[in-house]
Amino acid sequence: MSRDFVRTGALKDPASYPQWAQDLMQSSDEVKREVLAHPLWPDMREGRLDPASMRNFMAGIWPVIEQFPRYMAMSLLKTHYGRSRGETMARRWLVRNIRIEQNHADYWLDWADAAGVPRAEVMRGAVAPETQLLSHWCWQVCHNDSLAAGIIATNFAVEGTTGEGAVLVTQDDIYAYGFDARVRAKAMRWLTLHADYDDSHPWEALDIVCTLKGNDPAPGDVEHLRQCVVKSYTYMRASLDHCYEHARVERKPVSVAA
Repeated sequence: MSRDFVRTGALKDPASYPQWAQDLMQSSDEVKREVLAHPLWPDMREGRLDPASMRNFMAGIWPVIEQFPRYMAMSLLKTHYGRSRGETMARRWLVRNIRIEQNHADYWLDWADAAGVPRAEVMRGAVAPETQLLSHWCWQVCHNDSLAAGIIATNFAVEGTTGEGAVLVTQDDIYAYGFDARVRAKAMRWLTLHADYDDSHPWEALDIVCTLKGNDPAPGDVEHLRQCVVKSYTYMRASLDHCYEHARVERKPVSVAA
């Protein structure tokens, strides 16, 4: 078998990728399932998410949304056209998608406004430090680590799981019909794009990473990439937890001594 990887199967079929990548996905799946099993998704979908938690979610996740084009720009700085097929793939893909991610920041603020969280509060409001763990991790891995590590941690792990979370919220249109018809399309644009349009992006990112690393990378390199994916899932779960936890602290009654 050639050490170089060239995908021949369907983009979204795990069997189209080298065995090491299939093993990586399988070994990190349990942590990913913890993110997707979080009660925030069904509570949001059913309209049960309390205002404090919704505010914490919109403002707490905002740093990742706002910085996502910058994560990709840091990855872009590591590419050189023509140095390898993987770098050329990454360069073209990153250039094409950075502007799309900027638009997504606009759509997030539109969603927040419609959900009753003013955009000024999203952009400048105080948030629990724990909700910023994910943004710090994404910045660190894209700035300090390899091109493959940055892409698999952010564009594969974070964006992929975000898309699946968006599917959980948008299914059956229950959440959408909680908005007035005059603002519904604008309110739902971020969610619907991530549930539908962005569905291919994580697989495209995986294709790039496999092309960069080849069919038979060193076991230590594979383990490092696996740890990057697991860290992304772990910090996503922690961010969702603290959106809830911080809201509970805010609602906790103050006992008054008699």
